[in-house]
Amino acid sequence: MATSNAKRRVKDNPRAATAVLSILGYVLVLGTFAGLLPIYPELTRSTVDLLSHAIAVVNTVALTALLAGWRWIRRGEVRKHRAAMLTAFALILGFLALYLVKVGGGGEKSIAVTGAVYYAYLVMLAIHILLSVVAVPVVLYAVVLGLTHTPTELRDTAHARVGRWAAGAWALSLALGIVTYLMLNHVYGVEEYMAALAPFAVVRRR
Repeated sequence: MATSNAKRRVKDNPRAATAVLSILGYVLVLGTFAGLLPIYPELTRSTVDLLSHAIAVVNTVALTALLAGWRWIRRGEVRKHRAAMLTAFALILGFLALYLVKVGGGGEKSIAVTGAVYYAYLVMLAIHILLSVVAVPVVLYAVVLGLTHTPTELRDTAHARVGRWAAGAWALSLALGIVTYLMLNHVYGVEEYMAALAPFAVVRRR
């Protein structure tokens, strides 16, 4: 009964629910960046690298699910669309958990490149971060509407319109995040990456 009442309140006030969830998310992220949440373990370099790779995998799968969901809704396959979008949203929550542990544990890295490539990297990173920040309330609003309304009811809401903006910003942010990851960890960080893998190579030879 309590769960039903809570869902009804969220359904009747989707903007308020979105605002609360957005604020909680922003507080958690900003608190982590500011070092105000001493709940994260200090990380070793190998753990930072492992988290970076895990985050990239999660983001790649999330982007795939997002694009699949977009394609399915264009075909009118609502159930598949819903499953894909909820999968993408769950993966983003997983990404957030991994990312906060990485940042909170001191796992920031700098790209080993200069010149035009460095500035291009910064521009892509800035757009990625900006879209990530802006997309939070938009994505949450679309998800809240989707979870509290039936497909028929959604036709009378802003879900489709907001969802298009949410999916676009979300997909571009994920794509840029993957590109900057590849530049930082593989294209221009090959030597550091191979050095980090050296201990594993020794173990395998044994």
